Amino acid sequence: MSLYRLVGHDEAKAQINRAIQSGTMPQTVLIVGPEGTGKQRFALWVAQRLLCARPAGSEPCGECPPCRKLSGLAHPDVHWFVPIQRPKAGEPDRQVEEAAEALAEIMEERRQRPLWLEPDGMWGHGVPSARLLLRKLALTPVETGPKVFILGDAERLIVQEGADAAPNALLKALEEPPADTVVLLTAADPRRLLPTIVSRAVMLRLGRLSDDAVAEFLAAHLQPKPPAAVLAERVAAAEGSIGAALAEDGSAAKYREAAAAVVSAVVAGGSEPFERALRQTPFQARGDFTAMLDALAVLLSDAAREQSGQKPRRPVPKALKGRELNGLATASEKVQAAREAAQGNVNPQLLLATLALDLEEALCG
Repeated sequence: MSLYRLVGHDEAKAQINRAIQSGTMPQTVLIVGPEGTGKQRFALWVAQRLLCARPAGSEPCGECPPCRKLSGLAHPDVHWFVPIQRPKAGEPDRQVEEAAEALAEIMEERRQRPLWLEPDGMWGHGVPSARLLLRKLALTPVETGPKVFILGDAERLIVQEGADAAPNALLKALEEPPADTVVLLTAADPRRLLPTIVSRAVMLRLGRLSDDAVAEFLAAHLQPKPPAAVLAERVAAAEGSIGAALAEDGSAAKYREAAAAVVSAVVAGGSEPFERALRQTPFQARGDFTAMLDALAVLLSDAAREQSGQKPRRPVPKALKGRELNGLATASEKVQAAREAAQGNVNPQLLLATLALDLEEALCG
């Protein structure tokens, strides 16, 4: 199965076209924008535009061998790195092999199912991925044109781990790529990247998509196709993010329910928050925990929208209605801090218990 057509972002595409046509294409581009708006799909479009043998005006032709290979995620000079689970092997070379195998499995999944969602909250770009990327950077291009490296969700780049030098070497390579290489990084929040990377890259911002574009994409690719009313509701809640619209499945509802239960426990007070924390599955479910925290952040955001007179994306839980905007903002900051702490070696039960105290202070005074 081929990649689905890139939706929207016409101005960003025009900027890339002008750079290619004028010979001023940067070697390192940082593509930023809201979650789920197609940043990695846009990076693949840039790679296709760079490697197309006969571009049709401002678009890749889609028919030449390079275009067909890239559309099938099989171009030998396009290397797409996404967050992966930490390899289990202890020997460094075997860790690199595991990283390569994990990436190959993900690419095969995306060939079969081009509608991908955000990776597990605990996955990242660790030392094995850094070593693998460095090895591929040293290769010469297989075909005519540059090598193109796509580092998706670059915020998850682990730049230090023990005494290993690979992450620092990778940083150097990202800052000064080889002459035959273009590096495309994507990030929803560039503030979480090292300043040295941001300063060496040319930043390209992607905005949210129009509701019409999201609706058209979902109508074309969702299977089974939802009823018109359900589709309209998902589009409205997505706020210009195809990824957010796609995530509106059973798992997303599960995480929203879990987040609403945390809020209810916090507002109830007493022993409720701690009982809820003890029910949180510990380390083996860390990915579910971070997904719940993400859902909690959305609930607080919707409550703030409603409190400020705007229409929330989804119904606001009763426990959050009428809360002060300052308290909701503080609660959101506490959730974000917990989300970042969850990436480390922290027990989710203890983290949730601490967060519950912070939320109670922010929301209940």
